[in-house]
Amino acid sequence: MPSGFDKKVCVLGLGYIGLPTAAVLASRGYAVHGVDVNEDAVATINAGSAHIVEPDLDILVRAAVQTGKLTANLAPVESDVFMICVPTPLDGRRPDITYVEKATKGMAPYLREGNLVILESTSPPGTTERIAEIIEAETGLRPPAYALAHAPERVLPGRILREVVENDRIVGGIDESSTRACEEFYSTFVSGTLHCTNARTAETAKLVENAFRDVNIAFANELSLVSERLDLDVWELIRLANRHPRVNILSPGPGVGGHCIAVDPWFLVHAAPEESNLIRAARQVNEGKPAWVVDRIARRADRFKNPTIACLGLAYKPDIDDLRESPSVEIVTKLMEQGIGELRVVEPNIKSHKAFPLSSLDDALTDADIVVFLVAHRQFQRIPPNRLAEKTIIDTCGVLRS
Repeated sequence: MPSGFDKKVCVLGLGYIGLPTAAVLASRGYAVHGVDVNEDAVATINAGSAHIVEPDLDILVRAAVQTGKLTANLAPVESDVFMICVPTPLDGRRPDITYVEKATKGMAPYLREGNLVILESTSPPGTTERIAEIIEAETGLRPPAYALAHAPERVLPGRILREVVENDRIVGGIDESSTRACEEFYSTFVSGTLHCTNARTAETAKLVENAFRDVNIAFANELSLVSERLDLDVWELIRLANRHPRVNILSPGPGVGGHCIAVDPWFLVHAAPEESNLIRAARQVNEGKPAWVVDRIARRADRFKNPTIACLGLAYKPDIDDLRESPSVEIVTKLMEQGIGELRVVEPNIKSHKAFPLSSLDDALTDADIVVFLVAHRQFQRIPPNRLAEKTIIDTCGVLRS
């Protein structure tokens, strides 16, 4: 395999992880061939634009395409490094690695001895081993003839380009030589510390990180339910409890969304169902929060003859356009299905939504009898107090505490 930046990198999957990673690699001098099944995304990237919203990504993609360091296509090519960055969703509550398997089979004809294959997609334990099985079945190759490792992404939307480079990374090879090869590659563009282990431990570590956060959020969400029953201000309650030097309770919200925290704990539950009772319970608390919010809105709406309800925010977290697993979308959908009020839906980070029309913030506030804060977008934090006067306010995410 060529050394240093002479390597050609093939990135399979050009979504929220794959495209920023490809653009960063191209900016470091690698020749990057991106692959995606979405023809529109491929065309957009080759035109020098990003098809997802992430700060500064458009600029980086444009520069990479203009210098010829980044191209996109529907099919892989022979490369030195293959990075799998495809989705790993849930099928019900079971992990679905179909996209990983398809990407591996599509890549296999182009794999040669001495290549490095890296799985970045967050995956259930044993997925890297499954990749090895597929490659052997398709090509007859087995490590150490090529290197295979898992290096789970650890980035936060809105900070991806920075965190791809600066965050510590876990590198877990299928064998020792694979771990070393993957570590050597990441050391060329990652300034954070590289922590080496085996593939299955790397897979599980990423799941544990997100399960830990899910459990903490579930505690905060359960406190919001307890506070409602006891007629307490949950935000004040948590603020005071967090004054203890060893207490750090996160903030409650309308639920938990995104492609990681809302999904990954179920991978652990599926892998060890008898041993993961706390993780399962936390997931159930967080999955139940949207229905609780809907019930709370419905009880307030009953006080009006025909209320107009402004639902502020659809993204799963503030100041992004990502709606994956968003509890806010679930809440608005349930309100619509149950015919609770006349809805004005506001999401400043997207242009349209397939299920319901979007309103401007100004129009929604003008029309609304009830204002429901679902996401703490910065635009909502700047609403003048007089625009909320005489409105019924339901703040599920602490906007008015910002």
